[in-house]
Amino acid sequence: MAATFRGTTPEPPDVRPRLTVLSGPSGVGKSTVVAHMRKEHPEVWLSVSATTRRPRPGEKHGVHYFFVTDEEMDKLIANGELLEWAEFAGNRYGTPRAAVLERLESGEPVLLEIDLQGARQVRESMAEARLVFLAPPSWEELVRRLTGRGTEPPEVIERRLDAAKIELAAEPEFDVTLVNTSVEDVARELLALMDVV
Repeated sequence: MAATFRGTTPEPPDVRPRLTVLSGPSGVGKSTVVAHMRKEHPEVWLSVSATTRRPRPGEKHGVHYFFVTDEEMDKLIANGELLEWAEFAGNRYGTPRAAVLERLESGEPVLLEIDLQGARQVRESMAEARLVFLAPPSWEELVRRLTGRGTEPPEVIERRLDAAKIELAAEPEFDVTLVNTSVEDVARELLALMDVV
């Protein structure tokens, strides 16, 4: 089944933004879509976020996230070294500014995978960015995905579901919505939006 596309008509390539922001509720499949996309098209540069949360099994520092202490995150924020940052489920996440700007200046397609708060901050500071909302096929499917992870205690899952309700309500703030019914289809549509394929 193909992913559902909602939103604006894609612009001609000469005016297409180079910075693409992918956001959506926790558990919707953002990381899975991005991993599939990057496997097929490694030329798309994905910003690695800094976070104060503990690594999940298999995650590597500098690859999946830059795992930092609260004190290190405070310093990054105070020094203006983050393009955006947000607190989610008791942890802070942020996008290192310098690396993103360097890639944009070189003309590379840049993708940020961030939450709603971060997407709003990027919209304020970089109005030319394209914001893409990744939506679940249904609320029930989102609940199933979050509870099926088995990586977090019930109270964290409950906080994520509460946040998901707010995030789903913010969908109209985004330029385009893709419904994640198929990882392959969504990855292909996202690449097309970025003018990579």
